[in-house]
Amino acid sequence: MRLFVALEIPEAIRRMLGELIAELKDTTQSARWVRSEGIHVTLKFIGETPTENVHAIQQALTKVRSNASVEVQMRGCGFFPNDRRPRVLWVGVEGSPNLAELAAAVETRLTLLGIAPESRPYRPHLTLARFQSAEGIPRLLKKLQTLEPFDCGKMRAEEFHLFQSQLQRGGARYTRLASFPFVEGAS
Repeated sequence: MRLFVALEIPEAIRRMLGELIAELKDTTQSARWVRSEGIHVTLKFIGETPTENVHAIQQALTKVRSNASVEVQMRGCGFFPNDRRPRVLWVGVEGSPNLAELAAAVETRLTLLGIAPESRPYRPHLTLARFQSAEGIPRLLKKLQTLEPFDCGKMRAEEFHLFQSQLQRGGARYTRLASFPFVEGAS
């Protein structure tokens, strides 16, 4: 099974992102747009994992703790790696310092199980689209400029989740397998 660990975002923000995607869709044919119901803040992509390892992963994740909830502001759009060779269109995620600490704690716990650590620095974001080519990017950039400054709000998280990702023709489908409250003293 294909697994990842993430924070869920509130429904109101999901709706706003769905509206943004609907507005941008016609600018380029090279984009594969995500479903708004699946947008999340990834803490760790685990990847393909034998089913028999899921219990150990869940046990490891129960040990992840923070002294406070995570505060997140979602605004601005950009591209990985850049707008000349775009692979991903994203909305920026600005988190309280403990967001990166939370991602690092998840990484540490999973590394102890033999799950490879991420080679790139943690860059929280919300993926809106993936690109097969740069066709239509100038139109997309122009449309994005008309929407600036883009701000879809704030959220507070006190738990994260383990998800299964199933790749399908219409895009990935995510199933929540377990939830993990991480704030010390919270139940």
